[in-house]
Amino acid sequence: MHIRNPVEWGVDQLKVAGHTIEAVAGHRSHGDASATPPIVRRIGVADLTEAITRGIEDFGAFRTDVVFLCVIYPVIGLLLARLAFGYHMLPLVFPLASGFALIGPFAAVGLYEMSRRREQGVELGWGGAFGVVHSPAFGAIIVLGLLLMAIFLLWLGAAMAIYDLTLGPEPPASIGGFLRDVLTTSAGWILIGAGVGTGFVFAVVAMAISVVSFPMLLDRDVPLHTAILTSVQAVAANPGIMAVWGLLVALGLVIGSIPLFIGLIIVMPVLGHATWHLYRKLVASP
Repeated sequence: MHIRNPVEWGVDQLKVAGHTIEAVAGHRSHGDASATPPIVRRIGVADLTEAITRGIEDFGAFRTDVVFLCVIYPVIGLLLARLAFGYHMLPLVFPLASGFALIGPFAAVGLYEMSRRREQGVELGWGGAFGVVHSPAFGAIIVLGLLLMAIFLLWLGAAMAIYDLTLGPEPPASIGGFLRDVLTTSAGWILIGAGVGTGFVFAVVAMAISVVSFPMLLDRDVPLHTAILTSVQAVAANPGIMAVWGLLVALGLVIGSIPLFIGLIIVMPVLGHATWHLYRKLVASP
């Protein structure tokens, strides 16, 4: 029996997700063919700053509820790190931590819903985040989340392949030895360069298809392919600003992950709420 590696599994999941996306998009697009396509705006630094500021305000408004909700992020991070150590996969600890940037948009769907309801003046607690399960777009949201998970698994497969080609294939003997090899050898520097470059490509793809699509699916009755296309168009129309946003997200997640992932309790909700307001800036109201 052949046991598939993460890359093979990820490719298969991408194929399945692609077929499912077509089915879901076709189902939701019935009667929607004549709808006006979403209008993508060009935004500036002031708009990005305002989106982040409003994200912080939302976090302040829901502080206790959101902290309770987001306690799951550091728990998941610690479990992933423990899994990596337990199976002698120390080289995957950093890819696992940085992978939060790939699956973060899906993990933050409940936060988008909280910001959406606050925008409408609806009083709610942390339970309101689970209102997404009643959304007509819930199936499309799950499909898009699975697609991001497949991208995440492909990233882990690529990261492991880079390690095998540079410092591997044998696992490191200790944490100290691994850090020494990474930081003081030419192979280690190649690993860093190749890893950062490859991770950047995965991050761009994940952001392009998800930064607008998740909020749009909650906000409007649009087919999944329209939400994804609008998200890609928004990133293409604002490459500089979206690059800054991506760097801020990556920096925030790294800072939040360093102290045993505890900082994610604050970083994740602020970024999640800010993403909702960024969507409002990027896409004109219907």
